[in-house]
Amino acid sequence: MERIFLSSPHMSDEGYEQEYVQEAFDTNWIAPLGKNVDGFEEELAEMVGIDHATALSSGTAAIHLALKAVGVGEGDIVFCQSLTFSATANPIVYEGAKPVFIDSEPGNWNMDPKLLEEAFEKYTPKAVLIVHLYGLSAKIDEIKAICEKHNVPLIEDAAESLGTIYKDQWTGAFGDYGIFSFNGNKIITTSGGGMLVSNNEEGIQKAKFWATQAREPERHYQHEEIGYNYRMSNIVAGIGRGQLKVLEDRVQQKRHIFNTYKKGLADIEEISFIDEMEDERANFWLSTLLIDSDEVTPTMIMDALKEENIESRPVWKPMHIQPVFSKYDSVGGEVSEEYFEKGICLPSDTKMTDEDLERVVQIIRGIF
Repeated sequence: MERIFLSSPHMSDEGYEQEYVQEAFDTNWIAPLGKNVDGFEEELAEMVGIDHATALSSGTAAIHLALKAVGVGEGDIVFCQSLTFSATANPIVYEGAKPVFIDSEPGNWNMDPKLLEEAFEKYTPKAVLIVHLYGLSAKIDEIKAICEKHNVPLIEDAAESLGTIYKDQWTGAFGDYGIFSFNGNKIITTSGGGMLVSNNEEGIQKAKFWATQAREPERHYQHEEIGYNYRMSNIVAGIGRGQLKVLEDRVQQKRHIFNTYKKGLADIEEISFIDEMEDERANFWLSTLLIDSDEVTPTMIMDALKEENIESRPVWKPMHIQPVFSKYDSVGGEVSEEYFEKGICLPSDTKMTDEDLERVVQIIRGIF
């Protein structure tokens, strides 16, 4: 039986991506600069509603440069959401800084504003790094207000939430810096890549400088700072430009997938979904549910789906219980640990048919 993927790359039926890539070949711009790179930066910034952007090799690189841009360095504290993928937290350690992990709010995958305030009573951080997990917005307006009160920069990890809009503003455009990912499993993909966005023109220009090995504008190769090979290639950017044209279609399909699961499993009392907030248009990058049962576990569901050649996976393991981060402090932790134990990410591939979705629903129903 044909495999159903969790979230695989989905190129446009119209072939937009191939047109931009072919242009790069035709003009011999096979390099980490060129018309596609410039166009991708401009088009995404305009779509998101922000002034400046720089296209990079990954979302992780974007987080790293955002941390550098706000001045994070050796020994600094950075408040970081605990329930996330390790790529959110790793760049903090790249800079020799120390993460302090903040738990999720009950009924919400993302950082608890009350616990963030509690963390400020104990520490003075250099930055706050929040995540819009699984395409659902954090309470970003509340978190932004807390950061402004304490005069601390806010960085948004919007790797999973491109296309999510909260209170008429795109996630990734609230903070001092926002980052997006175009990894192969994201809502749109460049095969690998990321974007750093900000209204701070000087900060974005500095990030571009670091991303090109911090080469000074001299005829010879002059370097006065440590730099990185983080720039996106013109080929990859061409894929991204084509994918932007179908982003809205992908968002609507992801929303259809989530609502199909929610409706199809609504009568099973042991199953619950964390849904979008009022005034939010979530992209539902992955449809994720929670199981509260003494008899049925997420592992049982994942195994049953695997037997039918259907991919699923657990919810992210919180950072504060990851061995690599065990020496760092955390505020709260019970909520994210519960979600890790009870959560499952269902297949959310935008190429799924309604028949595929019904098949998944029936397999899950059969377990209960």
